[in-house]
Amino acid sequence: MKKIMIVEDNKVIVEELYNLLKNSNYNPITIADFENAKNEIVKSGADLILLDINIPFLNGQLLLKEIRKEINTPVIMVTSKCNETDEVLAYSFGADDYITKPYNPTILLLKISAILKRCELNSNTISYKDFIFDIGKGIVKNDTSEIVLTKNEIIIFNLLLSNKERIVSKDEIMTDLWNNDEYINENALSVNISRLRAKLAELGYENIIETRKGIGYRII
Repeated sequence: MKKIMIVEDNKVIVEELYNLLKNSNYNPITIADFENAKNEIVKSGADLILLDINIPFLNGQLLLKEIRKEINTPVIMVTSKCNETDEVLAYSFGADDYITKPYNPTILLLKISAILKRCELNSNTISYKDFIFDIGKGIVKNDTSEIVLTKNEIIIFNLLLSNKERIVSKDEIMTDLWNNDEYINENALSVNISRLRAKLAELGYENIIETRKGIGYRII
């Protein structure tokens, strides 16, 4: 069952969306702490996010911009404004689709279904040991738990797993990051590797990334 996160502060609308999604065989989840909305969204492991443009603390467009630094989960922006500028900004910050209030529930469900199907077609996973790495969602999971990776961690882990038969040099990793518009130096790379190791340790893979001093890293 696909998990959909509702990021909306109007309780009446939240209840309506929750019931609509539940009755349509989705698993709806809601946000509890708008002050820390980005962290809650990133950690949720949602398959899709319904993001209202007018929410407390940080408006939806800026929140979307921050989310996109961490994850690539599809986002539908929801707003009461029928404003072309808002639509352009939403897309420029990384929204996958856009719908205005009051919206037709059938149209919203069709948009959700279309995006999820597109994501499934574009989905790319890697299986190794007893875990699955879902690159599209940025999630690593086994039978008991899962972790959510940042954009940099996704790029690094994908490169290491795709070349697990050899050592991957630091230059290769940094080049791959640069090719994805992530400009980091060697010190920043070490920090990213450390954070990735810590997350993988949570799943029980403490020593899966081996350092070859002066050369690079490899998956073991």
